[in-house]
Amino acid sequence: MNKPRNELDATDRTILRLLQQDGTLSNPKLAEQLSLSVTPCWRRLKRLEDDGYITGYQANLDRRKLGLDVLAFVQVSFGAHGGELPNQFEAAMLAQPQVLSCHKITGDADYLLQVVAQSLDDYSQFVEQVLRRLPGVSAIHSSLALREIKAGSRLPLP
Repeated sequence: MNKPRNELDATDRTILRLLQQDGTLSNPKLAEQLSLSVTPCWRRLKRLEDDGYITGYQANLDRRKLGLDVLAFVQVSFGAHGGELPNQFEAAMLAQPQVLSCHKITGDADYLLQVVAQSLDDYSQFVEQVLRRLPGVSAIHSSLALREIKAGSRLPLP
């Protein structure tokens, strides 16, 4: 019954799709939508969690209603790429709640961050008090979002 890690059938994909739309679906309601009994549905869900397809559950929040009006995309470059400096930077980003995402990238910069702040002053303070103080950082380029067209974390499922 255990399938190879990357092999999902149509029911597995439907479970993932339904849970991306509503992570609060109970197992009985999920089973009903799939026309499965509760136990086989629970087994499939548990396998998807155990295999790492489902990494957690969370509510999607409106950042603006929470007073987080600034959304910045920040490119960070390092002067030297060896040693522990990149690891220290990554650890520092993991500890910053206003950093929504941090990606090591190719191109002109070394990292791309997505950062939220209440105001431009708060964002400026983050840059000055956090980013500029990290050893090895040689350049910081910020792009502020003027308007959010689409934001989400739902993955396309074939």
